[in-house]
Amino acid sequence: MSVQTAVSDGMVVAKRNLIKIKRVPDLLVFTTLSPIMFVLLFAYVFGGAIDHQGGGSLYRQFLIAGIFAQTVVFGATITGSALADDVKKGIIDRFRSLPMSPSSVLFGRTLSDVVNNVIVLVVMSLTGLVVGWRITTSIPEALAGYLLLIVFAYAISWVMAWIGLLVPSPEVVNNAAFIVIFPLTFVANTFVPLETLPGPLKTFAEWNPVSAVTQAARELFGNTLPPSPDHPAPQGWALTHPVAYTLIWAVGVLLVFVPLASAQYRRSTSR
Repeated sequence: MSVQTAVSDGMVVAKRNLIKIKRVPDLLVFTTLSPIMFVLLFAYVFGGAIDHQGGGSLYRQFLIAGIFAQTVVFGATITGSALADDVKKGIIDRFRSLPMSPSSVLFGRTLSDVVNNVIVLVVMSLTGLVVGWRITTSIPEALAGYLLLIVFAYAISWVMAWIGLLVPSPEVVNNAAFIVIFPLTFVANTFVPLETLPGPLKTFAEWNPVSAVTQAARELFGNTLPPSPDHPAPQGWALTHPVAYTLIWAVGVLLVFVPLASAQYRRSTSR
């Protein structure tokens, strides 16, 4: 089948996934409620403790990009659990009986999750504005920040697609993914400056791609902390070139996991 046919079939699969969200709105509601709770929790429960002098206002500016990064990474698990669910229910076998490109199933799944991430980022941005977050850069820079988050999330969704096809059930996807995602999102600059982390964790966080996408978003939104003795400017190539480092990671992940997920899809459908 041609690339045009594969793209066309993928769009049909993506539409099918989006219609499923429309008919089961609880999926989207609970996907957006969780990051909203994180924003409110960190902004008002921890913010005052971390930002004593500003009453939490400075911390809220710092926080939102981290919440964005954490949410799109966690949101990628939807790709894995949905694919595992489709395999478990035999929907993938139904797809195999249709005259469609095999690659369109994975392409459509990951594409529909991009739409889901866009919706979640819009909701979170509105929540951020309510708690005092502001974008202080230009519109093109802000759009570049959102685009970088989407690109990074799209790459991670292919990792989750591979995991979703590898494990026997959606529940296993969530448990397996969280073992990796929690250290990646919390041992980073998402919620606290790196200077607060002890030596080995700080080194890990400086090269953690989640730190890079968070730092890039902060710079593009104009939310970086002013340099001070307590919060010096980031050190190391990864955080001084966060956009380039994030894109390198995204391209690398896609080069590795698109073939892996496609191969695993063929194995899963041949059982």
